[in-house]
This record gives sequence, C-alpha cells and structure tokens, in this order.
Amino acid sequence: MSVLKEQTNVEAQAIEAKKAAKKLGLLSTEEKNEALHVIADSLEQNFQYILDENEKDLQNGREQGYEEAFMDRLALSKARIADFAEGLRQVAVLEDPTGNTVSSWTLDNGLLVEKVTVPLGVIGMIYEARPNVTVDATGLALKSGNAIVLKGGSSALSSNKAIVSVMHDALKATKIPQEAVQFIASTDREATKQLFTMKEHIDVLIPRGGGSLINAVVNNATVPVLETGVGNCHLYIDVEADVEKALTILVNAKTDRPAVCNSLETAIIHKEWLEKNAEQLIQTLRDHTITVHGDETALSFIPNATLANEEDWANEYLSLDLAVKTVKNVEEAIEHIDQYGTKHSEAIVTENKTTAKQFMNLVDASALYHNASTRFTDGGALGFGAEIGISTQKLHARGPMGLPALTTVKFLMSGNGQVR
Repeated sequence: MSVLKEQTNVEAQAIEAKKAAKKLGLLSTEEKNEALHVIADSLEQNFQYILDENEKDLQNGREQGYEEAFMDRLALSKARIADFAEGLRQVAVLEDPTGNTVSSWTLDNGLLVEKVTVPLGVIGMIYEARPNVTVDATGLALKSGNAIVLKGGSSALSSNKAIVSVMHDALKATKIPQEAVQFIASTDREATKQLFTMKEHIDVLIPRGGGSLINAVVNNATVPVLETGVGNCHLYIDVEADVEKALTILVNAKTDRPAVCNSLETAIIHKEWLEKNAEQLIQTLRDHTITVHGDETALSFIPNATLANEEDWANEYLSLDLAVKTVKNVEEAIEHIDQYGTKHSEAIVTENKTTAKQFMNLVDASALYHNASTRFTDGGALGFGAEIGISTQKLHARGPMGLPALTTVKFLMSGNGQVR
C-alpha cells in the first residue's frame, strides 16, 4: 500500500484537482462507473489495513476522552467498510447527471439554445469524524465529473489517509487520474482556512459536521458554500396520533442510531394525548433507557425527568437524551419548531389529514414526515446511493444531496452566422 504524502501546499493540491477536473469531463459514464467498482473492490480487499489505521484514531479518541456519540461516528468495522463500498456500487448504477439537455428551443432567427447539465468543477469537502464521508463524497464527486479536495478532521486522520491511499492505488487501474482526489493531510488550521478563499481553484465548499464547523465555513469563506446543517429534529405527536405508530416512530428516530444528524432530539406532545397515554409512553422510555428533559407539564407525567432549559430545546444531543415539550395544538408545535429547529428533518404523527397538511405546509425544513421516522433523511435510504451531505439552505440544493446537487447548467448556442 502506498503511503499518502504529507502535503501542506493546499493551493498546489487545488491546482492539481482543477487540472484533473478537465480530464474527468472527457470520460464516458462507463469509464466513471468502472472506476467506482474498482475503488469499491479495493476498499473491501484492504479492509484490515483500514481498520488497523482506524484503531489508531480510536485509541487517540479514548485517550482524549471523546464522547460516545463521537466515537461511534469515528469507528469503522468490516461491515461498515462493506457498506460504503456498496454505496459506491449503488452510485455507479445511478443515471449520470451530466450531459443531459434540460431544455432546448430555437429562436426566431434560427439560433438553437440548449440548457445542459455540467459538473460543478472542483469540490472542497470539509468534514469531521466520519471516515465514510471520505468515500461517499469521493464517489459522488467522480460520478458527477467533479474533482474533490478533502479536508477531514484531525481525529480521523489515520483512517482518512488509509482510505485515500487505497482509493489512489485503485485509480491507477482506471481512466480517472489520481489527482482528481486530493486529501489535505495537514492538521494545521491554516490549511483549512486556505480552502475558504481559493475561488480561482475551488468551485464550491461543502462543510459537514457540527454547528461550529459549519458556521466557521459559512461565515469566513469567499468560495460559494453548499450549507449543510446540524439536526435538531422534532417529532410532533398530535392529539389524534395512533399510539402504536407514535411510540414505534419515537423509538426508531431516537434509538436506531442516536449519534447521527437525522435522529430525534425533541418530542413535542399534545397534552391530551400525553394524559391518555402517559403509562405506555413512560414504559417505552424506560425500556429503551431514554433520558427525558421536559417542561413542567411533562415532568408531572414522566417520573425521573429533569426540567428542560433553553439549551435543551436547542441541543443536538446525539445520545439517548430527549427533550419533551407539551403543547395544546399543532400551531404551538409549529411555533416551537420555528424557534428551535435547524431546518433539517421534522415529523408529525396524526390520523388527521388536515392537521398533517397544515404541519407539512407550514414547517420550514428540508425534509418533512407524516407518520414516519426522521431516520429516512439519508441519500441511501431515499435511493440516491451515497450522499455528500444534507442541505438545509434553499438555494441550488436542499435536503439529502446526491448526484444532481453536484451539477450546474450551461447554455449552448448553435447558429449559422447570426449576429445581434
């Protein structure tokens, strides 16, 4: 296995990526797909090398006292490596998002106008402790004809270097140049800041991680940013909610994988529903060791709950802690989400279609659910293959960002000597 060079000249790497992006634009869909399969096979074949390097990061995390949720995002296994390799194969099956004619028309003077999809160019990816992002982002970038410059967090440095080394070796057997995948191995924060201002080389930045990272990129970058968001996700249990559906969805959204951004952080419960079903709710919370931080009404029904404060309503726990807010109607639920939500994923459980429609129409979020778990806000779960992030902004792309989000358009005009 080749050793990834400790490059610190971020600008030089970005320039190499830009040159490689030009070559990517000449490749066929079949050549890009073949490369993804080669990378996927290589990741699976070299899983032990990746796990050995991942263990270095995990050991460092244990020494640093990282929280359990953080360690879960950092940890790899043979099964997880197989999962993100399979994600690459799923991306290969998807339709190529580039070179498609969105629309075309002919002007009165005979000039043919075509609007076609093209790659963004060079993507700068800044992320924290998820080594799988290294693979997911690379696969989506290459399939959509983009080069990528990766800057992972220092906590996953050994894991990411190993993964990129495997991918670089795999690319030697493909038509895609190794330079299309750049990894900034430096832990110097100045290296990250360099990415923020290289508009001449980087076409878009995508931050993926906690609120402090995202805010740092959004507030300081001069390069255009595709903003992803933290997930303070809510579940509103309406007065007309089916008990079994409500409890099943709550448990899945909170406990299936608490450390991810689409997990449930706040349950908003109609007071009348709580009064009728408190016993079943309490038992469910106990069975799944969920710790409740509730308002005064919630505390009067749920034993061992602690009184919630402003921090609890805004917190992305990423653990088995759950904030519980009681309301009198759907309007109060929406008001609470408007105040504390992060525009990520919000859900309602109700058998009343009118109430559901009101919730779905008025709540401002990238993904909304009626009688379903927020855990489906994921590129793979929604059929996109891997995802490069979940956009909570409203320009260009919103929600889980798959291949189409990594393209833009250009207008092609064909004439026969027309002048104006």
